[in-house]
Amino acid sequence: MVPDFAAGFLSGGDDGKLLRVLPDGSTATLADFGMMKWVEHIAAHPSGLRAVGVGKAVHLLDKGGATLKTLAHPSTVGGVAFDAKGKRVAAGHYNGVSLWFVNSKEDKPRVLPWKGSHQLVAFSPDGTHVVSTMQENALHGWRLTDQQDMRMSGYPAKIKSFSFTAKGRWMATAGADCVVLWPFFAGGPMGKPPMELAGGDGVLCTQVACHPQHEVVAAGFQDGLVLMAEIGSGKIVPVAAPGRGAVSALAWNATGTQLAFGTETGFAGLVDLSKRG
Repeated sequence: MVPDFAAGFLSGGDDGKLLRVLPDGSTATLADFGMMKWVEHIAAHPSGLRAVGVGKAVHLLDKGGATLKTLAHPSTVGGVAFDAKGKRVAAGHYNGVSLWFVNSKEDKPRVLPWKGSHQLVAFSPDGTHVVSTMQENALHGWRLTDQQDMRMSGYPAKIKSFSFTAKGRWMATAGADCVVLWPFFAGGPMGKPPMELAGGDGVLCTQVACHPQHEVVAAGFQDGLVLMAEIGSGKIVPVAAPGRGAVSALAWNATGTQLAFGTETGFAGLVDLSKRG
């Protein structure tokens, strides 16, 4: 489930349907790919574009849900993402990530190769890097100017969540017993060690979400703890106490005044930071 370009959310599932869930709880079917298809990966851009990963294909849809084009891949799509301008879409798959120009007349991808299964994928905010999570306990990235590889390994668990800060200086990741932050400035992350925040108790970080404006990252942990960390100072502010199950979802609103989280036991919370003194 991902936020849609205007309001509400986009949701897929094993029934082959792409649904739009509106704020009042009503739903509308935007696309139906058939009962034997699984809509597993979705991305939306503020321009109204949507990208839907179904099997080995990525379907690009317009504001009304009409299919603009279908992009074929060599194996099952592991994740999809638009760049900040909505000009390119990336899709992870086995042995690499494919980049496509949305408005290209000839649909021929630029393939970023690396052996293994590539799952979640994202562009850096400035569009200069692409990063994917791996089936192994690692991430992999590419600098697009020269296609130089970036290996980010050493995690004790699979990385199920990562997030760039608003200006793209840092990339926060889950998958360790702390928040791991990779520097994307001064030539990093190649040859640069990551920074660690909010660790020390041995509990796995399961979700991260960077603030949409400031260099602050929210993090959820396996024991249900939710906190915020200021990257520059390292200051930690607890948001929700542990005890409600592993945090499985975490997101800010567009202005960064509200933080929503959910856990594997079905608990959900919304923190209104605009009222904090």
